[in-house]
Amino acid sequence: MDPTPCPCGSGLRRLRCCALDLATLSPPAATAPVRPLLEQAEAALAERDNARAEAALLAALELAPGREDALFSLHRLLRQDGKIGAAEAILRRMVAVNPNNFAPTNELTLMLLARGALAEAEVHARNAVRIAPRSAQAHNLMGLVMTEANRALIGEYHYREVLRLLERDDAVTLANLAWNLKTQGRIEEARALYATSVKANPDVVQSVLGWTRTEEADRKFDRALELVEQAEALAPGNAAVALTRATVLARKGATEDALARLDRLGEGGTLGPAELSEKGRLLDRLGRYDEAFAAYDAGKARALALGARRYMDEAAQDIAARLRGFFTERRLATLPRATTRTDMPQPIFIVGFPRSGTTLIEQTLSVHPRIAAGDELPYINDATHLVQRLFASPLSYPDALCELWMGDQREGLDLLRDHYLARVRQAGILREGAAWFTDKMPLNETHLGLIHLMFPAAPIIHLLRHPLDVVLSVYSNHLTHGLFCAAELATIAKHYALTADLIAHYREHIPALRYRAVRYEDVVDHQEREIRGLLDFIGEDFDPACLQFEKNQRYARTASYAQVTEKLYDRSRFRYRHYRAQLDPVVSMLTPMIERLGYTIDDKG
Repeated sequence: MDPTPCPCGSGLRRLRCCALDLATLSPPAATAPVRPLLEQAEAALAERDNARAEAALLAALELAPGREDALFSLHRLLRQDGKIGAAEAILRRMVAVNPNNFAPTNELTLMLLARGALAEAEVHARNAVRIAPRSAQAHNLMGLVMTEANRALIGEYHYREVLRLLERDDAVTLANLAWNLKTQGRIEEARALYATSVKANPDVVQSVLGWTRTEEADRKFDRALELVEQAEALAPGNAAVALTRATVLARKGATEDALARLDRLGEGGTLGPAELSEKGRLLDRLGRYDEAFAAYDAGKARALALGARRYMDEAAQDIAARLRGFFTERRLATLPRATTRTDMPQPIFIVGFPRSGTTLIEQTLSVHPRIAAGDELPYINDATHLVQRLFASPLSYPDALCELWMGDQREGLDLLRDHYLARVRQAGILREGAAWFTDKMPLNETHLGLIHLMFPAAPIIHLLRHPLDVVLSVYSNHLTHGLFCAAELATIAKHYALTADLIAHYREHIPALRYRAVRYEDVVDHQEREIRGLLDFIGEDFDPACLQFEKNQRYARTASYAQVTEKLYDRSRFRYRHYRAQLDPVVSMLTPMIERLGYTIDDKG
């Protein structure tokens, strides 16, 4: 008998936990003898004796490892003890044992959502609706996931289903719907819903904070501070309240005041990852660069300690190798291309590593009356998952595209194109008079080959920025794009290098790619020249309004939303110079890309 404890930390033996063969589980009726142990656990929990409860549950699960009530109780205990990874592993087993059990499906979705694993959270949220299509809780879960995944119209539908099923204006659901509308830029509607929600239930601090962030996004800073005071009265010393206040004060230019308030909060040791990163950004504004980087370091360490995902290195290397192996000039010469639809606006793909300036360009271009803003659209990534099923292929993406050589799949790319465009129409981002819409999903450049096959005439604008500036900026934020590469400085640089090499491969093997690179630094230095060039590349006349992107009233749903409400500035250009010592560990990894892009590493940038 293997006594090895499971590495997930559940306390169970490995063979009774993550290495369990589900096919060997006994039927529920055969596990009745463990009921006395479960009763012992229940009694211990009632007496708040968690250690005795855990011992009883582990003994029960040793005998009946598929017992769902025991697993769920153990999951709750592990969460209380801060063993988040082990608690998640238990939920995964419960969902595998019984995919129709709503409670663990709901809990697992919420855990995945909390750590930014949106794609996986969506899988389970959809299953929750399948399990309980008339459950308000299931639709609320779907609303949460779809809103965070930037599919706001779908999220809005599910929140409205919650209200319909409840047959009343539930205050929390109204606040959730308000946040959803805020992400769509429907600020007035969001404001009205928040007012109704908070009036109905003024004691929900999350609702007050959501309203605060809505006012901040609409640049109503004084009103936002009034609401912060209301939130502070509800939850004195709350970290989220302090962070929100600091964010509003910083946008008003009161940087030192914002920093002082975070410092006071941190005296009790309660700063979380978001608060530490915001502190670092405030210190950066004040020119206290060593302290700023120390705060970034602390934020990343805190996030990992709380269970944040590390970089999925093997997965990244695998997909990059398979993409390079499939998208070669010889193979591409034999593959069909989708035709271009003329009955609706077409995409402009704005690609680039996170924090490279893609939001600035989208805000600039979407001022133009013939270009609608799409924001971060997940539909190219969706297409990569759809290929295998749509083409009935035994192969996964990208190799499943080989089916396009078959006589009955020659129009497969048109189907993928139509699926993408249908999702765009459903998202409600198209506006009257627009001939184009933007898609600035970070790291869409990973799939330039597929984009070219689906939209061979689409303009692809690639934002470049000094690689050290990009890596530094990503490190100062908590992002999940790029297979969680932002967890550590070295993995950001590693994924940047991998992506840069993949782009170079595409450009070499797809000469027909409608591609234009633009440097962030050139946009800062020669704004009109660069914007005229981009519009000419797209095929649209220059509009002087594009030079005043800061007047664009749409809400940019990215970490850069605040910066793009300011006039063009140059303080982020070659920012890496202030952090040369701290960035030294990744310089050798990035030097080939720095040289390839024509940058240098010196005092002159």
